[in-house]
Amino acid sequence: ILPLVSVNQILLLLLVLTVCAILYNKVHQVPLALRNETVDLESPEEMEEEIPVVICAAAGRMGAAVAAISSIYSNTEASVLFYIIGLKTTIPHIRKWIENSKLKEIKFKVVEFNPMVLKGKIRQDASRPELLQPLNFVRFYLPLLIQKHEKVIYLDDDVIVQGDIQELYDTKLAPGHAAAFSDDCDLPSTHEMVRSVGMQNTYMGFLDYRKQAIRDLGISPSTCSFNPGVIVANMTEWKHQRITKQLEKWMQRNVEENLYSSTLGGGVATSPMLIVFHGKYSSINPMWHIRHLGWSPDARYSEQFLQEAKLLHWNGRYKPWDYPSVHTDLWENWFIPDPSGKFKLTRPDS
Repeated sequence: ILPLVSVNQILLLLLVLTVCAILYNKVHQVPLALRNETVDLESPEEMEEEIPVVICAAAGRMGAAVAAISSIYSNTEASVLFYIIGLKTTIPHIRKWIENSKLKEIKFKVVEFNPMVLKGKIRQDASRPELLQPLNFVRFYLPLLIQKHEKVIYLDDDVIVQGDIQELYDTKLAPGHAAAFSDDCDLPSTHEMVRSVGMQNTYMGFLDYRKQAIRDLGISPSTCSFNPGVIVANMTEWKHQRITKQLEKWMQRNVEENLYSSTLGGGVATSPMLIVFHGKYSSINPMWHIRHLGWSPDARYSEQFLQEAKLLHWNGRYKPWDYPSVHTDLWENWFIPDPSGKFKLTRPDS
């Protein structure tokens, strides 16, 4: 039989070991609990999905980008991340404009576009030189500019958004489709506008069917065209199908063979997209791309129709920040004056 003192010592030792074990577990479980909590907070189920929206900020028309951003931000509860694409010379201006206005609350990244990627791929065209501006081709290079997103919205700068951008982002893309666009024949209420301004809405208006390379595509000239001023794109499919390489191939062929030009309906940025995406794109809800507001200084839509529209696009020569133009009141609702005073609206009384 062990002496009583030895038993007490053993019990005391066991008690000390038990207390130590409890303290050890408590101390070492705290970081584990914190790590688990952090993982839970960052899990996809808990995170709010971010909507990436790409808009260009070109010299001389930065007010357009600002109005577009303002309209999107004001009409949604969704978390939007704006990718503002500019040239080296324009980036400081747009950054200051945003940071010194009510847009300072938005989430945005300014990305520099290097026009050297276009070297040898653009045929000089004197009839509408503004269509040859480097930022017109940003939409060709989306995966190179936007790295971490599966789905991306690209918008021309001459739009305003009256609906919730979440709806546009939720556009379903069919399996195997890298992008969704709006068909130019999709909305009967726009047909009269198209006829009144003499605008083309078929492939005949964008490609030169006198050229063998175009005829060899086997695309009927009466095929309805689409407008790439609003794009919902799947980056995985875009990269998988090497869309950028395909577009560059047709740009280079145009330099050599003059397959399309700005004297035709859509200039030089739409035509290669019509070729590459022919029969391989999904459709955007027509009310999410009401077009042709910039094709005539006189032709107007009904106010009721425009109030119901989700997105308005002043594609064409007559922009809402210039004069003359139509429906400028709808655009000015979202315009934020330039704090530096460099960008000014052109108005008859100015």
